[in-house]
Amino acid sequence: MKVKTPRFRLGNINVQSFESVPATPSFDTKFTTQIKIKNSANWGSYKFNAANVTFQYQGETLAVINIEKGKAGWLSTIKRNAEVSLNSSAITGSNLGSELSNGVLTLNSVGRLNGKVAIMFIMKKKKATNMNCTIAFDVAAKTLKSLQCK
Repeated sequence: MKVKTPRFRLGNINVQSFESVPATPSFDTKFTTQIKIKNSANWGSYKFNAANVTFQYQGETLAVINIEKGKAGWLSTIKRNAEVSLNSSAITGSNLGSELSNGVLTLNSVGRLNGKVAIMFIMKKKKATNMNCTIAFDVAAKTLKSLQCK
């Protein structure tokens, strides 16, 4: 029996506040999101260790969200709510000003979960899954423009 890699993604993003100043180049945003761990391809549970999700702008870390260890049952998805607060104080020497002037702010979120899939209580197989999501905010409307996860 083949063990499939579970999926690790961001879910719906609800922007609570978004402030930007293209002249100084800076931004400050606060939003809520769901972190989804989908184990719907396996006939066994996926136990994963504690991990982090890192939000980045052009490789520079803006925030880190901790994920507690847990278990996704067989053929199921678990969703964890997270509140994220990001600002541009950690960004140095980038093209943030031109990006804010163009009206679209692009961020990345990356993470890795390590764990084991227990198939039918007989065998256990180590599986690691990665998250790589691109988030685009519409600066003028102060809303989410797109969310793409690979």
